Amino acid sequence: MLKDRLFTYSIIIIMLKSMLFLSTLHTENSAGISITKMYFSPPPFISHIMMVVILASFGWLFKGRKRLSFYISIDFIISLLLVCDLWYYRTNGNFLSIRFLYNSELFNPMKRNLFSVHPIDVLFFIDVVPIAVSIRKANKYVNLKRNIKAFVMGLVFPLLFISLSHYLIDKVDITKGTMMMFKNSWAPFQTMSNLSPLGYHAYDIYREFTENTRKPLSDEDKKDIKSWFEKKQESLPDNEYKAMFKGKNLIAIQVESLENFVIGQSVEGQEITPNLNRLLNNSLYFNNIYEQNNNGTSSDADLLVNTSLFPVREGVTFFRYPYTKYNSLPKLLEGIGYNTISTHAEIGGNWNWAEVHRASLGFQTIIDENEYKLDDLIRGDLSDGSLFKQFEDKFKNIKQPFYSYSVTLSSHGPFNLPEKYKYLKLSKELNSTILGDYFQSVRYVDEQINNYLLQLNKDGLLENSIVIIYGDHTGVHKFYNDRLKDVKFEGNWWQTDDKKIPFIIYNPSLQGRKIETIGGHIDIMPTMAYMLGVEEDKFKYTAIGKILVKTNKNFTVLNNGKIIGNTYNEEDKENMLKGIKISDMIIKGDYFKN
Repeated sequence: MLKDRLFTYSIIIIMLKSMLFLSTLHTENSAGISITKMYFSPPPFISHIMMVVILASFGWLFKGRKRLSFYISIDFIISLLLVCDLWYYRTNGNFLSIRFLYNSELFNPMKRNLFSVHPIDVLFFIDVVPIAVSIRKANKYVNLKRNIKAFVMGLVFPLLFISLSHYLIDKVDITKGTMMMFKNSWAPFQTMSNLSPLGYHAYDIYREFTENTRKPLSDEDKKDIKSWFEKKQESLPDNEYKAMFKGKNLIAIQVESLENFVIGQSVEGQEITPNLNRLLNNSLYFNNIYEQNNNGTSSDADLLVNTSLFPVREGVTFFRYPYTKYNSLPKLLEGIGYNTISTHAEIGGNWNWAEVHRASLGFQTIIDENEYKLDDLIRGDLSDGSLFKQFEDKFKNIKQPFYSYSVTLSSHGPFNLPEKYKYLKLSKELNSTILGDYFQSVRYVDEQINNYLLQLNKDGLLENSIVIIYGDHTGVHKFYNDRLKDVKFEGNWWQTDDKKIPFIIYNPSLQGRKIETIGGHIDIMPTMAYMLGVEEDKFKYTAIGKILVKTNKNFTVLNNGKIIGNTYNEEDKENMLKGIKISDMIIKGDYFKN
């Protein structure tokens, strides 16, 4: 009976602590308990138990008091791991990972005090007293014998059960997407919820040494990459755009789900983007820019715009290769004296953006949700209006010139806004559709961008700044195209899924101009570097994209390999298509590390 109790008690106590851990994560400061928010979605709960059984089964390999020592040790180690995970989550929105052991620059990207202790943390060690009693009565366990048969059963059966669950849930999808197990979610909390703490860390180790491994580049690979960049070059003279913004601040606004088709359009007599339309009078407006995101959606836009590289073909670049070094826009601008600052109004672990922005992209300052007052929420996230107001306060006093990079959230699907933020007066028929909701969300963010610019002007920053505004990817067409088919609305201007996002470069003193050159996200970095005064030699052999204001290439390559526009010849076409493969090699092989 004693050996059964040790085994059983260990499973129960570790499960209870794991559930306690999950119940704290979505409470205020992750310092309370919420049973209803314990799981992101229905969990494969029996598999969670089986993972603990596997760990506990190793106790059968020990005899006598050594078995008690084993169970006490794993209880303490698990408790310590959970508390450290909790501290790290409170400060970084992520969990501890094996990658930190050999990529220390990824650890604590926002450089915060990690010892965020709260009274609830004591609960993870509440069994110290009964453990102490067990130790005093350890002579009871002297005669326990090793049980290989029990160990094998405790190991093999749970492994078979977990494997079957993984196959049915992840491969066959018998739950129709309501459950996930061994799949990496955009939010670390969801992956942790799906797998349990033990499963999460086991999966983290597995991915790090299988999926996320660097792919060493051979001499032939390096030669291939160098040759590609040489073929890509255009021998064109500099023009009036070279360094035209030299010394000016760069303020980037990456707008969630902003499609180009809404620019300049009206719905039921009202402009959808009246403020952006007005800005075009003092902007360079690129109206033929295409999204190029892959599996990382918004995070891929961060990558494309700041590195001029395509995301990797498999998985999410920010998760799989957070340690890859880039010749990025923040680093290029830092090289000519810029201070750089980046923000998302969400926790740093989502899409793993904070680690990558710090260690790979090279932003000097990282600000996530934890540094904002959550005073105005839309669908649980900080509203764009509050984000802009608070973010501007954080960078307005830093030494100029600076590069500030912000990402909005309020126009994220499914585009449902509080009534007070629905500025368009739409008919009941349109207002109740996904298209009407999309128009409302775009109109809202348009208003907040205007307020942001007014505040920048009031604080004396606007005149000496270049503001770039672009969509991170398309929105209503990308994710809700099937629902658009049921919308009854006049005209066809809103129906085409053309993959276009707007790219606007604004300054009050600019003379408005529409630039028809066909391009993509990947062209924004070299274009801005050129116009801000970075010497072209600093990025011409690292940027896959072209300088939109200095090129004869009027085409771009979509993420799926489709070419938009006209290529001069078959060789030119093949070389540009190969750019996707070249990006893959660069990222996986960490080509720019040295």
